[in-house]
Amino acid sequence: MVLEQEYTVKLSEIGKRNKVTNKSILGYLEDIGGIHSNMAKLGVHDRDANNLGWILLEWKLEVIKRPNCHEKVKVKTWSKPARRCYAYRDFEIYDMDGNIIAKAISKWVLMDIAKRKILKIEGEISERYEPELNKTVFDNEEFEKIEEPESFEIETEYKVKRADIDVNNHMHNLNYIDVAIEALPEEIYKNQLFDNIRISYKKEIKLGEIIKSQYAKVNDKHIITIKSKDGEKLHSIIELY
Repeated sequence: MVLEQEYTVKLSEIGKRNKVTNKSILGYLEDIGGIHSNMAKLGVHDRDANNLGWILLEWKLEVIKRPNCHEKVKVKTWSKPARRCYAYRDFEIYDMDGNIIAKAISKWVLMDIAKRKILKIEGEISERYEPELNKTVFDNEEFEKIEEPESFEIETEYKVKRADIDVNNHMHNLNYIDVAIEALPEEIYKNQLFDNIRISYKKEIKLGEIIKSQYAKVNDKHIITIKSKDGEKLHSIIELY
């Protein structure tokens, strides 16, 4: 099953050069994925009844053409057959002329919220999404490990606020992008839009925690790690280029 939804780029969703931001693009993908889960009776409206929740592990996004403010886009998404405990979802974004302007893939696990236990995704749950068997957006849809740099150029701290917290009571997945952007050198931030982004989520971040982000440039890629203040816990590693 391929689900479609139209979105209009709002003023609040643009950044440099009046172009939509990566956070806003991922917001569209998050929203349409949530719509699909609600249709499958495994969305936010069903949490109290079934005590199940989807936890995001990975994002990979490639932007081909970035829309401007007030332009309309069409987003398509579909789920892939589950692999053991992992669920995969693909996305395509089109302009109104039918040209593909972005594509993405995400990786998820299903959790028993009360027991804090990751569940095997059985056939019945997967079948609710009517997965597409042979439809993919990338030639290689495996998530290769993002290697943590040996040293860093910049380090910043951030205290997690109420506005950062989502329905799972930890930092919203999209807000990790804000933390990463704050870690960039000023010239890099001012002059690059980053049409390729990878986010790997490792450990949840909770309200009031002080986290530190570390920046390094490795082989023309900008790597940001987000860790606990003492550096003992790796919360996320993000790759921009």
